[in-house]
Amino acid sequence: MALTYKINMFETDHDDATKTMVTFVVNDESIDSPFVITKRITTGSNTNEQILTLAQTEAQAETDAWLASHDVLGKTWNPDTNAIE
Repeated sequence: MALTYKINMFETDHDDATKTMVTFVVNDESIDSPFVITKRITTGSNTNEQILTLAQTEAQAETDAWLASHDVLGKTWNPDTNAIE
């Protein structure tokens, strides 16, 4: 499960100039459709790398939930054994 984070947007928030809007398109090689998430990060004196790190950290729970939602897709349910195969 190798995740890649493509930076789709990195710009000043139009509603709050103290924040940077960061959008990631997250891909997993085992999942056909990407996960897109946007986070608003307080810019302050942070570098671009720090802002991206903060955005990724804030997006982690949602990214984990997206990954978990795909755990059983494509697998077979066996009602005789009540097991996923």
